Amino acid sequence: MTRSGSLFAGLPAQMLPDERLEDLHRFAGLRIERIVSTGQATPPGQWLDQASDEWVVLLKGAAGLLIEGDSEPRVLSPGDWIFLPAQCRHRVEWTAPGEPSVWLAVHVGLVPDQGADPT
Repeated sequence: MTRSGSLFAGLPAQMLPDERLEDLHRFAGLRIERIVSTGQATPPGQWLDQASDEWVVLLKGAAGLLIEGDSEPRVLSPGDWIFLPAQCRHRVEWTAPGEPSVWLAVHVGLVPDQGADPT
């Protein structure tokens, strides 16, 4: 089945209480998702540590991404991407509060019970 859409459709006009996660496509160990952030960050002291590889690109907005072991967050602007290998501990330090930040994430190597975990 052919599907299409716009990654910028339905962006919120105001801050949301949580990030919006939307699966765009899933297939045999692969998940492509759109993430919309409106000022959210990973809670203090918490790290994201995924069992699968993730390639992510920031399409709109701005964000600070801290990789464990780095002294400062990497400041991401539209078009910036990063590959996070499985078990790479990282956290979102901040996202732009005044506009939606739109991410496209590709998760590779998912096992069946990982599909629902967006982190």
